[in-house]
Amino acid sequence: MHRLVAAIDVGGTSIKAALVAEDLRVVHTHRAATRRVDGSVDVGQIVELIDELRAAAGDARVVGVGVAAPGIVDERHGIARAAVNLGWRDLPLRDQLSEAAGMPVALGHDVRTGGLAEFTVGAATGKPNAMFVPIGTGIAAAVLVDGHRLDADGYAGELGHVVVDPLGAVCGCGTRGCLETVASAAFIARNYAARTGRPVTRAAEVAAAVEAGDPDAVAVWSRAIDGLATALTTAVTLLAPEVVAIGGGLAESGDTLLEPLRESLAERMAFQRMPTLVRAALGDNAGCIGAGIMAWRAAS
Repeated sequence: MHRLVAAIDVGGTSIKAALVAEDLRVVHTHRAATRRVDGSVDVGQIVELIDELRAAAGDARVVGVGVAAPGIVDERHGIARAAVNLGWRDLPLRDQLSEAAGMPVALGHDVRTGGLAEFTVGAATGKPNAMFVPIGTGIAAAVLVDGHRLDADGYAGELGHVVVDPLGAVCGCGTRGCLETVASAAFIARNYAARTGRPVTRAAEVAAAVEAGDPDAVAVWSRAIDGLATALTTAVTLLAPEVVAIGGGLAESGDTLLEPLRESLAERMAFQRMPTLVRAALGDNAGCIGAGIMAWRAAS
């Protein structure tokens, strides 16, 4: 009987679930709308999804579970310290799921879990020094230094809250001028709408307007590129990644994002090692593949 692991990627609006083989192939996927009870994501739904994956495994045996979640996640102790979008605080999720499922469970931060996948089988495979930076509703980073992932009890990697404009807009975290206020997908759309009075809901619409030569879109996009290059310069100076893999929704704009970002970052380099900027390779599957890697490690 061959073995599989269950991988769960928990989001505020949907949960992705998958069965992952030992060679890290995703052999079955399932997506469900996130269920809440009294405002918090229902842990019971995750247990149900594990049971559904077991049933989908057929003759294979599911031997472990990996779960990725947003927020401040203490991977060492298996605790969701502060997942605001999920309504979790100091939740001992790993132990709860392990007891319910009767098998080893690993818990990881969603971005670091996606980074683990990109570092292992994705755009930064084989590089001991790398960063994975998904840019979507928020911005964060997974960091690999000399082959070791930085964790810091769940607090490492908050690139989106590096201040790039001290006089800028107030961020959701309460600080003024964080990178997220100029370069997250949500703020790019918001900033363009505020500048033009034309409602847009997605950064992809702004990217399309950039490609069409819309000067307002170019101005908003240039501000985002400048903020990203400023924050990445700090990260490169401190951490010296060889590769920076850009993921998330904004990466779908391809060279509209990457080419000016490479140029802007290169202009800021003095003695620092200029990293190779690439588009992340695994897309929407990164979280589940990373959760699968964690599950295999927990099961071994």
